[in-house]
Amino acid sequence: MKSTIPDTGVPIAPPAANGGDRQEASLHGEILLRLRDYVVEGNIPDGARVPERQLCAMLGISRTPLREALKVLASEGLIELLPNRGARVRQLSQRDLEELFDVMAGLESLAGRLACEAITDEEIAAIEQLHYEMYGHYLHRDMHGYFQANQRIHESIVAAARNETLKSAYANFAGRIRRVRYSANFARKRQRWAEAMREHESILDALRRRAASELSDILFQHLRNKRAAAIEHLTEPQEDAPVSP
Repeated sequence: MKSTIPDTGVPIAPPAANGGDRQEASLHGEILLRLRDYVVEGNIPDGARVPERQLCAMLGISRTPLREALKVLASEGLIELLPNRGARVRQLSQRDLEELFDVMAGLESLAGRLACEAITDEEIAAIEQLHYEMYGHYLHRDMHGYFQANQRIHESIVAAARNETLKSAYANFAGRIRRVRYSANFARKRQRWAEAMREHESILDALRRRAASELSDILFQHLRNKRAAAIEHLTEPQEDAPVSP
């Protein structure tokens, strides 16, 4: 198949006084979403302490909701909680990355095979829509939007596998390497970004045809390629650091 890809802090408002549990849950979700994006997009260096006071000012919140959100990020593997000393961004070694990406490659490969057996036409159409949304972000060099759509595509394929054990395992490991998957797009002077888009075209094509073995192989190699880019980015820092959207 011929590729069409070219080579080339707003404070969060507190809930109203009569808002109740639903508004509090919504506020917590928004804090968590913004904090997760902030960490994933590399705004705090690997291994560095989480600047709680600065984040509270940026988000317009107190320490209590911030720390509740940090507990969730710790459960996802993005940060480490330090007893009586706050938190720091989890730093992964090259060996950690190799092992985590290999496990993720195996999980996504299995998800692709199972998804081809159970996915509906409506689900394929939804993934196709996400693909074109992601392509638009790619063309505009919007890394934030691209990454969000990218993650939703992979999660949608896993969901289509109809296997709760697989879905749970995937979510566990995905959180631990979410930050690395984001930064890997900056490797090889951003050439990896274009390569990833081409790979996603092949993923979508195989999914449309429900070609289980083919999709399984493509997804496995897709994660292997991202692993190589992530390790390259880890061992050879690029001059162009990530820029917050």
